[in-house]
Amino acid sequence: MNDRPDDNDAPRVNHYSGPVFNGPVSQGQFAWDNENVTQNQQNNSTVAPGYEELAERVNTLLRELPRQGLADRDRQDAEEAAGEVLAAIGRDAPVEESRVRRALATLRGVLAPVATGVAAGATTGAQAWALAAIGGLTGIG
Repeated sequence: MNDRPDDNDAPRVNHYSGPVFNGPVSQGQFAWDNENVTQNQQNNSTVAPGYEELAERVNTLLRELPRQGLADRDRQDAEEAAGEVLAAIGRDAPVEESRVRRALATLRGVLAPVATGVAAGATTGAQAWALAAIGGLTGIG
């Protein structure tokens, strides 16, 4: 093993004044060069543990829904079905797996006519979006 760098090696950089992250960091708390430190963290999530990814996908779908140009009835049906999914994974009561499965099936079912182009006025962009949304909801939850 050769310890000498050659022309193809990246230059070495040393960081002495703080942490270095070489990848994604989420919800971290850090303190350095402190004598005393007090850190607090609250989890005010309205989603049951283990369902965070599903909630994020459904919330993304809800944010993107108005831009898809769906007919009012299709948009309203999708919003109601997404709301049912979020209600099923809420923190207020224990999560009923069968309720989550039914709510997801309903949401996928509402999006299916858009994905296949059967829904009146479904544009190519809306079809691709609905197909991707259905794929993102499959195998999760």
